[in-house]
Amino acid sequence: MIKLLWRFLLLVALAAGFAWLADRPGTLTIRWLGREIQMSFIAGVVLAVLAVVAIWFVWSLFRRLWHSPQAMGRWYSFRKNRKGYESLSRGIIAAGAGDAAAAAKHAAIAGNALADEPLVNVLAAQAAQLKGDRAQVKRIFEEMTKSPDTEALGLRGLFSEARQAGDVAAARRHAERALALNPRLSWASTAVLQLQSGAKDWNAATATLVQQTKSGLIPQAEGYTKQAAMLAAEALQLEDSDKPRALEFALRAHKLDPALVPAALVAARVLVTQASTRKASKMLKETWILSPHPDLADVQAHLIPGDGPDARLDRVRELLKEDKGGLEGAVALARAATRAQRWDMARDALQPYVDNRPQARVCALMADIEDAQGDKGRAREWLARALTAPRDPIWVSDGVASPRWTPVSPVSGEIVPCEWKAPFEMPEQLEADRPAATTATAAIAAPETTIDSEPMTLEAPRMVQHQRPPDDPGLPEDFDTPPGSRQPAAG
Repeated sequence: MIKLLWRFLLLVALAAGFAWLADRPGTLTIRWLGREIQMSFIAGVVLAVLAVVAIWFVWSLFRRLWHSPQAMGRWYSFRKNRKGYESLSRGIIAAGAGDAAAAAKHAAIAGNALADEPLVNVLAAQAAQLKGDRAQVKRIFEEMTKSPDTEALGLRGLFSEARQAGDVAAARRHAERALALNPRLSWASTAVLQLQSGAKDWNAATATLVQQTKSGLIPQAEGYTKQAAMLAAEALQLEDSDKPRALEFALRAHKLDPALVPAALVAARVLVTQASTRKASKMLKETWILSPHPDLADVQAHLIPGDGPDARLDRVRELLKEDKGGLEGAVALARAATRAQRWDMARDALQPYVDNRPQARVCALMADIEDAQGDKGRAREWLARALTAPRDPIWVSDGVASPRWTPVSPVSGEIVPCEWKAPFEMPEQLEADRPAATTATAAIAAPETTIDSEPMTLEAPRMVQHQRPPDDPGLPEDFDTPPGSRQPAAG
């Protein structure tokens, strides 16, 4: 609409101009080379305009003829590029469909037509992978690393090839180079972190986590939690050989995640060796409020080496002042009380937890209390209940139970939370435990029964073969734990 308006205005202007000239007649005289030409002024203006148009047409024709070889070359180049891009598109489709022969054919055509196109190398690599030519794949990816535009892509391809070949050192080298090239590469950062944690290179893993947090690859809270786990693992590793550095790492971990039990334990144990019992007790209390754990109470009880059971009991009670700690606090208090031979206090601590299938450790403590107070029958009954009682808490990482805390999943090799919890029990297992508990109680309470004056010994109760729950695959025999870990199994 605007173009039409402008054209209309131009025609109006031309008409107005000619009308203005027509209203002002005149004569135009041209004298050149002894000749004289006379014409009206309007005719002269028309001839001048026609001359300009003719000159412009001749110049345009001459320019087209002059540039025709280059235009022809551009036309042939355009045709060649179009053919190359068509082959590239068809090759990518063929590679996606798994047609190795078609992908290789179109990759060759595209390579001849598009020598500088990075996608040609990607297609050629995919075709070689479909054919299983690993040497060709590696060569193509190495070639891609020589160009700044495709270096990151080539490094990722080389990393995948090295990982498939089982070359961990080469995989780590390629991932670290890619990460140095671009710190925001999620795959490179994740791969480097997994390789570092798998090799127990906790210090390097901590640095990678710091970089991930700064780059925004992981949320800040998650980054701090994982950094704390790496620092705690480093502290556990150095606790026996380098206590000052172990304390430094443990304090940093505790600052990042006060609920992390291993960090508080290492820091407290080292502080005890330095006679800083007040600071150790403060850290233990901070962690106890967030994550009650029996090892915290044990270290709290032994803050001053050589103290008697009564002094240790007092320190445990002091730990429980601000937070009772639920079942963990009751078990810790009962243990300290039994060692101090305060049987009534131990019984009172466990009393809220003895009903509704108490855990095995509660049953064992109740058996000790009854035995110490002279009720052997009740003691045997509690021991029988311990046989089929729910399992005690244990460290569980990614569904695998372990007596020691570990920062890395034994299943995936990634940094996952290691939780202190009772392993999962299935409902059918609970039903199966009830008759077994009854049989075990009868067998222990009455080991011999006479029928028709003939003694008969009851069969010993058989342990129910528990099915392994889905979230607790069990502890593998070759389960690897961080070196230097000295945490005893609780319960």
